[in-house]
Amino acid sequence: MSLQNDLTQNVIEAVKQLYQVELPTVEFQPTRKDFEGDITVVVFPMLRYVKGNPVQIGTKIGEYLVEQVDEVSKCNVVQGFLNIVIEESYYLNFFNTILGEVDFGYVTSRSDDAVMVEYSSPNTNKPLHLGHIRNNLLGYSVAEILKASGKKVYKTQIINDRGIHICKSMLAWLKFGEGETPESSGLKGDHLVGKYYVAFDKAYKEEITGLVDKGISRERAEKEAPILLEAQEMLRKWEAGDDEVVHLWKKMNGWVYDGFDITYKNLGVDFDTLYYESDTYLLGRDVVKDGLERGIFFRKEDGSVWIDLTDEGLDEKIVLRSDGTAVYMTQDIGTAIQRVTDFPDINGMVYTVGNEQDYHFKVLFLILKKLGYAWAEQLYHLSYGMVDLPSGKMKSREGTVVDADDLIKNMEDTAASISQELGKLDGYTEEEKKQLYRTIGLGALKYYILKVDPKKRILFNPEESVDFQGNTGPFIQYTYARIQSILRKADFDLSTALDITMDLHEKEKELLKQLQLFPETVQLAAENYSPALIANYTYELVKEFNSFYQQVSILGETDEQKKTFRVLLSKKVGEVIQSAFRLLGIDVPERM
Repeated sequence: MSLQNDLTQNVIEAVKQLYQVELPTVEFQPTRKDFEGDITVVVFPMLRYVKGNPVQIGTKIGEYLVEQVDEVSKCNVVQGFLNIVIEESYYLNFFNTILGEVDFGYVTSRSDDAVMVEYSSPNTNKPLHLGHIRNNLLGYSVAEILKASGKKVYKTQIINDRGIHICKSMLAWLKFGEGETPESSGLKGDHLVGKYYVAFDKAYKEEITGLVDKGISRERAEKEAPILLEAQEMLRKWEAGDDEVVHLWKKMNGWVYDGFDITYKNLGVDFDTLYYESDTYLLGRDVVKDGLERGIFFRKEDGSVWIDLTDEGLDEKIVLRSDGTAVYMTQDIGTAIQRVTDFPDINGMVYTVGNEQDYHFKVLFLILKKLGYAWAEQLYHLSYGMVDLPSGKMKSREGTVVDADDLIKNMEDTAASISQELGKLDGYTEEEKKQLYRTIGLGALKYYILKVDPKKRILFNPEESVDFQGNTGPFIQYTYARIQSILRKADFDLSTALDITMDLHEKEKELLKQLQLFPETVQLAAENYSPALIANYTYELVKEFNSFYQQVSILGETDEQKKTFRVLLSKKVGEVIQSAFRLLGIDVPERM
């Protein structure tokens, strides 16, 4: 149990003894630097339950804590704030307890209930781009954080491998490809297929212009351009199971999957199971028909099936077309149910999808609740904002997207350029340099994206992200490497167990207080589905360590007991940085 949890129980007991009132909660905040104390109880919220002067109430509670709680050495009250000073022995005991914990901050015993986290879920007509990178990094990190909080987690994606957009790439390849393959072109498969998606759009626009020049309205030309009609016919053939079309579809999708696998590996994300839209697009129709019989859905005059959600502040939503074909909502209903059938221990799902789909997921979750699925209460849309670049928005059809592979390479090159300017690579082999650039570049990219609250839009600046100062991945990685340098120079066994009593330097105490926050930060990040809480905690820890490093002698300390403590404290900070960054999918270098 953390210090704050301990104190919460003790403050509640104090108020109960002193005022015969049961407080529902206790509000804490860090003690301001200009006051004495380690943690502060905010008295003002208690005035709803305890009548009186906040200074007098705080003073009485403080006297009770000093008398009854061993860890509390003294208290002081400033207006309505009770500042509590904690015994140094408490922090030393805490440090002795965590020193040998390999995964300090993680809950290693797994819950029986599992949660499935969906992310990536790309279309198979183009490569992954910058938006997919944010999606993948968020989904993967949230899955890792949930695991660290004690949940059993399945990582998944649904691959959008069917539809008119796929047929556009297929048709363009047939028309313009001349048998080009990834092997003959030297292109990754997803890049090759994306090339033909762009080629289709170019040909489509040329046909529209030609029709308009002949006096046909633009609206009609957009619907009647011959290449679009051909693509629509190809989709009908695919749905009818035409052998040639299905064979081409499988071949080109196979190229894309091979390309995606390379990108995922380079990005450092993975999945436990995959779902394909071609397998799931018919799911849900039987569920809708059953719901229709139960009165959950209703049929309109044209035969289409809808659900009325106006009582919930939404509107009416179609779930089956008049010809009986499924819409995306139908598919998502069926897929959710199928996942729980496939993994019966699932009791919740997290959908990592951009905020343009907020309404869709409100409707989906409501429908699943109305259908009576208990696990539908545990569904969460991990909604996130767009990622922009200083150069502006991205457009897939025009081939102006920021390609994920190119961005990863650009980050490595930027890291290489800045590292070479700093000139700290003496003694590195070329292979070691290459690995370091990759670690720094990817760390910069991931941290820059994950430190921002998911709901906020990001303006991504690659050069700014690879900065060795400030709230960046490389700054934190550099601090980790600095700690490893200290450990390599230490002249004693680093597995030493501590059993000491000593006066703590203010900076040692502050560092221990920051370490103590890690387990609760992991839990908070899991509850809020927010890697940003982990990222910014790590930055605060690193800032605290660097302040300690600058003001306290470590290896130069003449008192052996103090030196041992400070080296082991540095070691623990390094371990927590590594553990926190692991939750973000970021590696840390042993030296920089």
